Amino acid sequence: MWSRLKRLFRSIFGGLIDSAEDPELILQQVIRDMRDKIPQMNNNVAQVVANEKLLARSLEEQSGKLATLDSKVKAAIKMNRDDLATAYIGELQTTQKAVETTRAQLAAAKVASEKAMKFRDNYLIQMKRKSDEAMHLIAQSKQARMQEQLAQTMASFQVGDDSATFDDMREKISRRAAAAEAKADLASFGIDSKMNEIEAEVANIEALDMLSAYKRQMGLIPEAPSAALGEGAPVVNVEKTLGSVEIPSERPKLKE
Repeated sequence: MWSRLKRLFRSIFGGLIDSAEDPELILQQVIRDMRDKIPQMNNNVAQVVANEKLLARSLEEQSGKLATLDSKVKAAIKMNRDDLATAYIGELQTTQKAVETTRAQLAAAKVASEKAMKFRDNYLIQMKRKSDEAMHLIAQSKQARMQEQLAQTMASFQVGDDSATFDDMREKISRRAAAAEAKADLASFGIDSKMNEIEAEVANIEALDMLSAYKRQMGLIPEAPSAALGEGAPVVNVEKTLGSVEIPSERPKLKE
């Protein structure tokens, strides 16, 4: 039961953590953590290199002390001071042992310094490679997020967009325009319109008849022969047609 309960809590909180994780933020934090380790690593390498330099300086001092003690031993022997020569030889032996120890420590320190420098260089190379990979992954994540947003936008347009509204309004306007055109056609072909056309034609014919009467009275055109009796042609009375219109007495001169 306890194992099942732990598994249940792990699945719940693991799912929450997994859904809350942002790859871009996590990768950026990893890069920052790697960069934060560089100063401490440089400090450690500097300490190893400093230890090597201290040992090298100590070895140099001990080597100089050996040369000095050797000179003192020789000087004491020349002065027949065996007691001093023996003391200097004892100190010389101690210094030689110290030199050997320091030389061994210096060799180990050089190896440690080389390893530390190599480790730091490898870390910098790995950090550069990991940083480039993280930046590439971040760019992919941003591109994926943009594609997701584009897909959501396209999905929203596919489910229900304003195109249906435009189609409906276009159809309504087309129906209205067709109805207005049909009404105009009906109005132009109605009875009132035909009667107006006939009246206009009659008025035009009467005007032409009056114009012909004017021209006959003025002698511009010959008189029309009256139709024979029984032929059914009505006799045109010019004076009745003209009515009360005054006609000038003088006939205008015709242009040659």
